Amino acid sequence: MLLRIFTEPQQGAGYETLLRVAKATEEYGFDAFFRSDHYLKMGDVSGLPGPSDAWITLAGLARETRRIRLGTLVTAATFRLPGPLAISVAGVDEMSGGRVELGLGTGWYDGEHTAYGIPFPGLAERFDRLEEQLAIVTGLWETPENKTFDFQGTHYQLTDSPALPKPAQRPRPPIIIGGVGAKRTPRLAARYADEYNVPFHSVADTGAAYERVRAACESDGRKPGDIVLSAAQVVCCGRDEAELSRRADAIGRSVEDLRANGLAGTPAEIVDKIGRFGELGAARIYLQTLDLEDLDHLELLASDVLPQV
Repeated sequence: MLLRIFTEPQQGAGYETLLRVAKATEEYGFDAFFRSDHYLKMGDVSGLPGPSDAWITLAGLARETRRIRLGTLVTAATFRLPGPLAISVAGVDEMSGGRVELGLGTGWYDGEHTAYGIPFPGLAERFDRLEEQLAIVTGLWETPENKTFDFQGTHYQLTDSPALPKPAQRPRPPIIIGGVGAKRTPRLAARYADEYNVPFHSVADTGAAYERVRAACESDGRKPGDIVLSAAQVVCCGRDEAELSRRADAIGRSVEDLRANGLAGTPAEIVDKIGRFGELGAARIYLQTLDLEDLDHLELLASDVLPQV
């Protein structure tokens, strides 16, 4: 089981904070540093110093780290046109020496769209746009050198694209698709994803979502074992109840809620619950770390959880 650190910078974290967390992620032996791709805070937090662009941030971290994988959970298809997105991600992949992964989704947070003037169509159109973006981004990356790429869709059209630059990873960086939609999400995951992620759901609901993707893979002629399964869970770890309560208070959550709806408790409790996801087939767990100033939390997870999974 690989453990990855997953951050939410829109809640209030500048680049220097993210850099400290990314370097700790690498030093402590975690597999990857991921961040959300949001332009507006959520809930009762200041959000200061304000949002940062995910791919600009990851470009900086690509030059400041050496080993860990880097990526988004997840970039919204509403935020960027697919051609420029492919260029940006390929550039960061080259800057990192081939360590980038692209999580791509429909986008869901209407408030951040209205706050920054980003069109926010209905869900059906957002899924249509996501499907076309997946086809375009992967198509651009996989087009052989000295060949051009064309695409004629409802929402995007490309003609005689040189399909450059190429990413460092060949044929392309891994694609992550997430969510628990019953129909289109499994189909898109089976067709385009290297990894399927279920974020913030119970063990039972995660298992049901995995089964839908396995069935979609079989219908699409793909071996279900070819797609990596993962889950994202908020994490709150303490050596005892006092430390656990302190960390829960710092992120505005109750210990009871975190135990029921995340990975919370002593290291032994967290290892046990991670094991339950592993029994379903999950090979990676994204630990959503909400207090980015608490590097001791990462050190505890690295020393007392990571070696046991």
